[in-house]
Amino acid sequence: MENVKKHFEEEAKEYDKIITNLIPYYREMTDTLIDVLPFEKQKNIKVLDLGCGTGTISKKVLEKFPNAELLCVDISEKMIEMTKIKLKSYKNVHFQTGNFANIEIKGTFDAAVSSLAIHHLTHKEKRVFYKKVYSLLKPDGYFYNADIILAETEYMQKKYLDKWLQYMKKNMTEKEIDEKWIPTHKNEDKPSKLSDQISQLKEAGFKTPEIVWKYYGFSIFGAIASQVKKT
Repeated sequence: MENVKKHFEEEAKEYDKIITNLIPYYREMTDTLIDVLPFEKQKNIKVLDLGCGTGTISKKVLEKFPNAELLCVDISEKMIEMTKIKLKSYKNVHFQTGNFANIEIKGTFDAAVSSLAIHHLTHKEKRVFYKKVYSLLKPDGYFYNADIILAETEYMQKKYLDKWLQYMKKNMTEKEIDEKWIPTHKNEDKPSKLSDQISQLKEAGFKTPEIVWKYYGFSIFGAIASQVKKT
């Protein structure tokens, strides 16, 4: 994760532009992530943003739910700084810097969201992490994750990569893709199969897992915490 932290520290100021050049349908994906949160607009809810980056998801949460209270967590101090700038006009926003996989997060939340962050964890780390997320949610709390995923077969994984390359080539040179983004992906990203992560959510205690959006190697999925949670 130190390489990931260094990478984000270096790119914090340009991250919003970079991410739209890298991720197909990024705006649609992030809009959908917020759209599926099943709360009344004026409800006082507590939301945990895991790997908040520059605050794009948190800002969308606050735009839809103006009475929400947010905790924004990210490994990069510079990303947190960018989030503070983006959210400076909002109240009830708190910040915590550190690796969300192992730092202590206090309190319980009505919802936890994450975007393009959890894929930095290994398969084993994801299993532990989803249990942690479950423990941080109130009964009937919701968790949704927008992220990179692996295909179930080698053929489809090649198709996922081809589609991703096609998109990136519209926005940057092949040299930049080959010398920067593909090596970064191979060195820092550890995506898992969607079926495996759904199984991990069930194992953690989540109920009724749902795949709510998908475009080749990118997906939004999540679940609800069970009504009666074990202590």
